[in-house]
Amino acid sequence: MKTETRADKTAKLVMHVILATACLLCLIPMLLTVAISFTSEREIVFHGYRLIPREFSLRAYEIIFERPTALINAYWVTIRITVLGTVFGTFFMAMAAFSLSRKDFSWRGPIVFFFLFTMLFDAGIVPTYMLITQYLRMQNTLLVLFLPLMITAWHTILLITYMRQLPFELIECAKVEGAGEFYIFLRIALPLSKPAIATISLLLALQLWNEWFYALLFITQRNLVPLQYWMQRVMRDIQFLLQHEAQMAGGIDLSQLPTETTRMAMAVLAAGPMMFIFPFFQRYFARGLQVGSIKG
Repeated sequence: MKTETRADKTAKLVMHVILATACLLCLIPMLLTVAISFTSEREIVFHGYRLIPREFSLRAYEIIFERPTALINAYWVTIRITVLGTVFGTFFMAMAAFSLSRKDFSWRGPIVFFFLFTMLFDAGIVPTYMLITQYLRMQNTLLVLFLPLMITAWHTILLITYMRQLPFELIECAKVEGAGEFYIFLRIALPLSKPAIATISLLLALQLWNEWFYALLFITQRNLVPLQYWMQRVMRDIQFLLQHEAQMAGGIDLSQLPTETTRMAMAVLAAGPMMFIFPFFQRYFARGLQVGSIKG
């Protein structure tokens, strides 16, 4: 067994200090966002941003929670599209990746090229809008918020790359024992691909949680507005009131109108749930960094 030398200990200490500093630099912006959300607008206007607020205020959160029914409904819509899109999207992409990673599938080359082709060329907004509104008739439905986004070529290719490293002999042995393709996929491929599937699930969940563009294009009913788009509406209302009051009443104290603090409070409310989910996927990210580095 090799003894750790003094140089090794010094290098490890330096690396820990560098990583701790990097983590701190990533944490400070989030702490600053939380601090600003609890600061009064006047304090920000006259004294700028501070990690420790001089003048504590809940005005930003009061404005957001003035309509709790709309906020709860927006959260509920976002949770549904995130859960449904992540579960079905990950499952379908894993099935496609399992088929396209098989050596005995003769059409895998052309189909993978088709996936890559869609990454290079995009049809654009107009054809997408016509397809969803004129042919699929999905406007003002929950499907339009997650169905077009739950399967992506990039995530599928990542899963294909990972599943190619699974031992093909294990699949052949299972087929000799009489196992079907779907059984092999569920009981062998999925358990062995947990790190890649967990990583893709988190990336897809983040994308669906932050979705607002399709809501802007295809949603007009209030009960189907997701969280991010609802927050944009609130900010537009605040900006409109700010401009209107500035034009109508020249003597109004604009520093009392919470714009920056409300924006930061919305960022805290939007990012909070995903920050609690991330630690459950952290160990899979650490294992995913080793994908392709070691051949066993």
